[in-house]
Amino acid sequence: MEYLWNLKSLTSEEERVAAELSSSSMLLPMVAKLFVQRGVTTPEQVRMYLQPEIEDLHDPFLMLGMREAVDRLNKALGQKERILIYGDYDVDGTTSVALMYKFLRQYTTQLSYYIPERYNEGSGISFQGIDHAEREGCKLMIALDCGVKAVEKVRYAKEKGIDLIICDHHVPDAELPDAVAILNPKIPGSTYPFDELSGCGVGFKLLQAFTIDNGGDLRQVYDLLDLVAVSIGADLVSLTGENRVMACHGLKILNKNPRLGLRSIMDVSEIKTKRITMNEVVFKIGPRINASGRMQNGRESVDLLLAATAGEARKMTKNIDSYNSQRRELDKSITEQALERVETETATSPTGEPLAKQKIIALYDPSWHRGVIGIVASRLTEHFNRPSIVLTQTGGGEDLVCGSARSIGGFDMYAIIDQCKDLLINFGGHTYATGFTLHKDNVEAFIQRIEELGEKEVSNEVLTPQINIDLDIKLSDITSTFRKQLREMAPYGPHNEKPVFRTTNLELASSPKFMGKTKSHVKLALKEDGTDEIFNAFAYNSQYKIEGYKRGARIDIVYTIEEYSRMGKNMAQLLLLDFRVLS
Repeated sequence: MEYLWNLKSLTSEEERVAAELSSSSMLLPMVAKLFVQRGVTTPEQVRMYLQPEIEDLHDPFLMLGMREAVDRLNKALGQKERILIYGDYDVDGTTSVALMYKFLRQYTTQLSYYIPERYNEGSGISFQGIDHAEREGCKLMIALDCGVKAVEKVRYAKEKGIDLIICDHHVPDAELPDAVAILNPKIPGSTYPFDELSGCGVGFKLLQAFTIDNGGDLRQVYDLLDLVAVSIGADLVSLTGENRVMACHGLKILNKNPRLGLRSIMDVSEIKTKRITMNEVVFKIGPRINASGRMQNGRESVDLLLAATAGEARKMTKNIDSYNSQRRELDKSITEQALERVETETATSPTGEPLAKQKIIALYDPSWHRGVIGIVASRLTEHFNRPSIVLTQTGGGEDLVCGSARSIGGFDMYAIIDQCKDLLINFGGHTYATGFTLHKDNVEAFIQRIEELGEKEVSNEVLTPQINIDLDIKLSDITSTFRKQLREMAPYGPHNEKPVFRTTNLELASSPKFMGKTKSHVKLALKEDGTDEIFNAFAYNSQYKIEGYKRGARIDIVYTIEEYSRMGKNMAQLLLLDFRVLS
């Protein structure tokens, strides 16, 4: 795949601001430029970025509906009403439920939690869940990471005398549910200063407000930030603003004193680094929590996150790790099937183009496991650099089909799915990830419309794979001080991506080494003119690009800077995102 390299540039005014920031905040000039590119332009903003304090969190009562939510919760606790905590089966939902339950059980025993069955109920608030609340005698439901589109479900709950507080972060429809309170910074009329909270983050704000209102000790709320940090990383929400504050403090808890369930997950996750970062959350911890909801029931993940003893946690983690292994096997098998189909089949729309040429790829197979279709859609998106949709039957005994859509940078997939809502039973999600349900009879019409919308809405520019480069640097610029300041810019994630650098006209200090089972990965030894220092660089699945070149060849590289420890010393290595051999 050929990438277009885009080097970001600073205006003369931004260059001036960066120079002043470098001097006032004791940043290397190159690092100051990275801050300015991220909109961090004053010493106070640098302080909040590098040393976020709990006090930097916004007043929770700035959120629309917060007063009503706290008053209703106070009433429920004061009158000893039974409360049902309801959350989705993914990481954001299960961490939200664990957070809310752990906090509230110190105030009441009239408390239970509910996670919907993925295959029988689907995501979001379900009629079955409301019926369960009625049987339990619940007068209040707190819905987490879901509910903002559940107009009919909330009406059904009200008919049964059950009030709802909705804590959600998904994009709402024009009609909002008639709940006691809807806490969601994305709802119309919201003036809350930060609208990229995770579902768990919204639940955290409710607990923060409740504690302030009742004169409680906020440290009891802040001690739950490890759960919020996991939700932020796994749900891939923006790592800026309030999320950065909560993620930084949550990661400190994960590294110093994580709750038993998370510690147990870390123990089985083969985490080799001594320091837990967002990378471990995204690729090690999150998938295991998610696996329970994908393969069995998300309630098991909540049980684990609330484990009271190390023995309980170890036993439950063993099950969840087993689910994760099953998930990986299914993911691999179905991805291989999906890739083959895209390469060999043609579209159903009048264009008659091969699926691989479609601007939006859509695949349906009723036999595929519902729990991994989102992952498979992500794999297709990565492989073909196209928005992708994967559909399968729900498995709930009805002629219903569920789908997961994933997008690429610069393209709003949610808006595309919204244009198909007349064919759907329900849908929800974000710009880059959307889930939906429809009747089996509508699948063919849905896929045809998606392919037609792709031709109309997706530009060739969007489909051109691109790498955005932050700075041109020399290898000699990669000093220990430079690496230390880059390290302090973490945690990295959406809207605060790890900086990408370009270095040109380097020399291969030795012939490439090919690694891995298929020898498709490449290890390079690189040096720049005028120095003897050798930098190790790695490129995955890139053998075809450099095979045949020997020592002395010249090369341009685009990369991130990684670190590893050797004999107690931090060393730098380069992870190549792309490279071009010059000679």
